[in-house]
Amino acid sequence: MLGGLLLIGAALGCWALGLSRLRAWLVLAMVWLAMIPAYVLGERGVRGWLVIGLLGGAVFAYQSGLRWLRSKIPADPPAPAPPEDQQMMTAAEIDRYARHLVLREIGGPGQMRLRQARVLVVGAGGLGAPICLYLAAAGVGHITVMDGDRVSLSNLQRQVLFRSDQRGLLKAGAAADNMAALNPHITVTALTRPLDDGDQDLIAAHDLVLDGTDSFATRALVNRLCVAAGTPLLAGAIAQWEGQVTLYDPARGGPCLSCLFSEPPAPELVPACAEAGVVGALPGVIGSQMALEAIKHLTGAGQGLRGRMLVYDGLYGESRMIGTQQRADCPICGSGLEEVAKAT
Repeated sequence: MLGGLLLIGAALGCWALGLSRLRAWLVLAMVWLAMIPAYVLGERGVRGWLVIGLLGGAVFAYQSGLRWLRSKIPADPPAPAPPEDQQMMTAAEIDRYARHLVLREIGGPGQMRLRQARVLVVGAGGLGAPICLYLAAAGVGHITVMDGDRVSLSNLQRQVLFRSDQRGLLKAGAAADNMAALNPHITVTALTRPLDDGDQDLIAAHDLVLDGTDSFATRALVNRLCVAAGTPLLAGAIAQWEGQVTLYDPARGGPCLSCLFSEPPAPELVPACAEAGVVGALPGVIGSQMALEAIKHLTGAGQGLRGRMLVYDGLYGESRMIGTQQRADCPICGSGLEEVAKAT
């Protein structure tokens, strides 16, 4: 009887002190060993507890042996993660893009195409601001923003991508930060410089280029590089109350900028926004239209603007569609069209 009370008391003491399993077993083993002299002296009831102790020791030895054997088995190496572009959408992405996923024209396959797409936005100003916001929100997986200017107070009347506390920051960097904050599932690269003649490889590394610049010289350069790389170019332009959007894609049968505007317009005919003014919401209308056309182009939804130009008059609330076509004698895409098509 005394041996049983000792074992029970030792077990309760180990539990109260919070001893580890090994230490608790050692304490109980010491108590059990202390009961052997009592058994030798003929103490009644001790024999049963000795048998129980032997059984407990056998259980302890068995568990310890299993743990030792398991420790010798090498762990399975972690399975390699599939490439990012081949991974399935996470639950958070499915929830975020739910309104796209239920659209018959986009659905899961279209959203994955957006996720895998690489898009270059040239200019993060009036048109670039809504373009960047909507492409980021739509889940375009890789977006490069190129702009060498800084955010100024006069930009904030229409460039809704930026905040007042970001005045003085480089537009590309501020745009990238705000896009990443809007959607952490995308990758945004900021290029804080203007486009130059050596950027053909940069253009070729993207599936689509969107031009939101306000200089004809820059637009002509973007067009020339896109034609050389065989990359489609979505271009927009705004002035005062009017805007236009089209897709230049001579490698696939459409015209390029030079097909429509072979010569730069006279400066007095196309004054800069700083001189002629622009209503603040107009870049939002045209920039959003450009983002919509980019989503359609990347997912294959609907009819795009290759061979067509959308012209919008915000003052009278009117829009019209103009047909466009390639010129065989175009100095940019006419003579070299066949070579460009072969290269793509």
